[in-house]
Amino acid sequence: MPTIGEMKVGISLGALNPRFWVEATEAADQLGYESVWISDHLVLPVHMAGSPHAGQDSAPISSDVAVFDPFGYLAFLAGRTSRIRLGTQVFNLGLRHPFVTARAVVTLDIVSGGRVELGIGAGWLKAEWDAVGLDFHTRGRRVDEAIDICRRLWRDEVVEHEGEFFSFPPVRFEPKPAQEGGPPLHVGGDSPAALRRTVRVGDGWLPMNHALEEIPAAVTRLQALAGEAGRVNPIEVTLASPVQTKDDLSRCAEAGVNRVIVRPWRRSSEAVDSLRRFAEEVGVE
Repeated sequence: MPTIGEMKVGISLGALNPRFWVEATEAADQLGYESVWISDHLVLPVHMAGSPHAGQDSAPISSDVAVFDPFGYLAFLAGRTSRIRLGTQVFNLGLRHPFVTARAVVTLDIVSGGRVELGIGAGWLKAEWDAVGLDFHTRGRRVDEAIDICRRLWRDEVVEHEGEFFSFPPVRFEPKPAQEGGPPLHVGGDSPAALRRTVRVGDGWLPMNHALEEIPAAVTRLQALAGEAGRVNPIEVTLASPVQTKDDLSRCAEAGVNRVIVRPWRRSSEAVDSLRRFAEEVGVE
């Protein structure tokens, strides 16, 4: 069970006006926050249905929201910071060819000096997949195949592939990532398939719909799946949480959370002051 002192604390840019992203990230870097996380969409159709949040039918975002390429923006933030890690929460891996993803990730990992945390998901917005011309119902298998290809590109001298969704002759892929074998991979999602994917290929798990009180049971389930698979290396649990106090942080640690992603501000214009206050009260290191 992690302790407060072992807890990693990151910040989410998703609920922050983009005008304040640079200022907030620079402040978080200086204050000792461990990581900064950015969300992802490739395109937002005008007409959307569904939600990543259980019990909700309407999309939690509008089609006119500003969306940036996560790796391009994180590379810019890498140049404005020195130590904070740079994460995606979460990248829609299946919507891109793995060549494109692998190249963007390796570029960011090198220019940042090995600071990438790659959060990926299978996606929830069917209309986005329809707009791209891909089958939403096969997204899980497509993501699994893309993960395998990316990791081989980041590791092997020559890669050849013949699969369900991607096929290519022998290719070389250079340079390799600063982090050997590629950055830590965090699997986003709450479904049984997401948990199995976490155990099979993930370094960590990013629950999207779990309340804090549901985390212990989910961690127990992950541990059981890991045991069945013969996995011995630990799985890092990262939770986006409305943490405000040291007691909140303690409850997260007791639940089995290794990293919290916070947004302690009420208004975007208050982000830097709120990050400073939170760091002082909670003891971000």
